[in-house]
Amino acid sequence: MADSGHGPLSGVRVVELAGIGPGPFAAMLLADLGADVVRVDRPGGAGPRIAPEYDLTNRNKRSVVVDLKSPEGAVRVLDLAERADVLVEGYRPGVAERLGVGPEECLARNPRLVYGRMTGWGQQGPLADTAGHDIAYIALTGALGMIGPPDGPPAVPANILGDYAGGSLYLVIGVLAALQHARAEGGKGQIVDAAIVDGTAHLTAMIHGMLAAGGWQDRRGTNLLDGGAPFYGTYETADGGHMAVGALEPRFYAEFSRLLGIEDGAPDRNDPAAWGALRTAIAARFRTRSRAEWTEVFAHSDACVAPVLSLREAPAHPHLAARGTFVDRYGLTQPAPAPRFSATPGTVRRPPAQPGADTEEIARDWQVPGLTAGPGGRGRQDAGS
Repeated sequence: MADSGHGPLSGVRVVELAGIGPGPFAAMLLADLGADVVRVDRPGGAGPRIAPEYDLTNRNKRSVVVDLKSPEGAVRVLDLAERADVLVEGYRPGVAERLGVGPEECLARNPRLVYGRMTGWGQQGPLADTAGHDIAYIALTGALGMIGPPDGPPAVPANILGDYAGGSLYLVIGVLAALQHARAEGGKGQIVDAAIVDGTAHLTAMIHGMLAAGGWQDRRGTNLLDGGAPFYGTYETADGGHMAVGALEPRFYAEFSRLLGIEDGAPDRNDPAAWGALRTAIAARFRTRSRAEWTEVFAHSDACVAPVLSLREAPAHPHLAARGTFVDRYGLTQPAPAPRFSATPGTVRRPPAQPGADTEEIARDWQVPGLTAGPGGRGRQDAGS
């Protein structure tokens, strides 16, 4: 029978020092898994972002507003850290220390605390103190250089590859591993240094192995998995849509070529010299029908072909709808918590946190009475101001 709690991390307390990008997403993932996440917002907000009611990276959290530049600001955060299991911050190296909420101060108050640090360049290195964004981090690791056509510039994969895959997910892995260590070692906390450059580089491990073995060319759009192979890529349809093809294995390719209608007379897929001609043949066939028509042709087959959907189209796809991959909560269509658990399922139980709206509730639940009187402390009644 499913647990009536809110996920496998129910009972874990997390303090998130507000920022933008990968830190908030990592904290959202912890909250989706059931952790009680208190976001410490700054007066005036954490920087350029969407209106709070639409910021899904703040769902399942509660918020207080603390002015860390005020005399009492650090005291309020340390009071929270003393009662927490995890603290997450995404400042440049040294900023948390200057504000009085660095790992030394927090671990002195709470030796079992896991102190998670999220940066692009990491806590050390020649670039550690310089500004950057996702695109620069993935550029330096070689990941960006792999993406795109051979005769064009690298294609920018939004900020998913660096910020969220190389950043947020690695921070969460590190935090959970350190939390397990703290509990196994009788309460010994530690610092987790999660750098986007480290995580993104780690994601390329298989490619580096292929490169060393001679199975990968160090140039864009010429390999099996980067669009170089005509049976692993995207093709335009008659109506301007696109289909994604991933027919790598021979038996899947056989079904693909049969359903596409190029089974007889197509260039040999096993001859890289014929890939150009094969790509031309595949592209010509896809341009004869619409995306919807090709979707129907390949439906329920093992050809490994799927329509390329937009963000607005994706939630309505029959498979994703059947699984509940997206949910409608609090007036917003959003991805459901992932992964899934048989006994302790995660839920979207709260809308995006409004800055300062939960101060009194948190002060009561975490037994931090100073929050209500401290700088920036606001109750729910004036959360919209």
